[in-house]
Amino acid sequence: MKKDSLISINNLLMTEDEHLKKLHKIVVDSIHEEKLITQRLKKEFNQKPSFGDFIADKIAAFGGSWIFIFLFIFIIILWIMANVYFLQNYAFDPYPFILLNLLLSCVAAFQAPVILMSQNRLEIKDRNRAEHDYMVNLKAEVEIRALHQKLDVLILEQMKTLLEIQEQQLKKLDELKNPPTY
Repeated sequence: MKKDSLISINNLLMTEDEHLKKLHKIVVDSIHEEKLITQRLKKEFNQKPSFGDFIADKIAAFGGSWIFIFLFIFIIILWIMANVYFLQNYAFDPYPFILLNLLLSCVAAFQAPVILMSQNRLEIKDRNRAEHDYMVNLKAEVEIRALHQKLDVLILEQMKTLLEIQEQQLKKLDELKNPPTY
């Protein structure tokens, strides 16, 4: 009887050990898959923009800065001052400032599409980032569900093991209470 109980306990421990090895393998595989996903996401975010996209981004960044605004104000004031005060008799753009209006219209006409191109690129980047966040969140949800299932399986296995150990202990107690008579 003693040998049978030792064998059954050993079998239980081996079963539990195999189960833990399976869980460890699943966890290692999950970590490896997550590493591959993050590497793929980093590659997509680090793609080099084309020359046109690069120029559009730089122009949009400069066109939307305070430096551009102050520089533009300074140039307009300098233009007006030069034509009204400094070059009174030789003004290249007299009072209604038609040439200045033409230049301002040209700047706006060229700057607007470039800014729109840059904004479209940023919108695509944001959309891709949102899709990647969704994929990561979805993977996290799947991982959490898998962990819950693993915990449930582990708890069931431990409960089975505990019940079997309890059964064996009860048998041992019965044997101690009622020793076999020879």
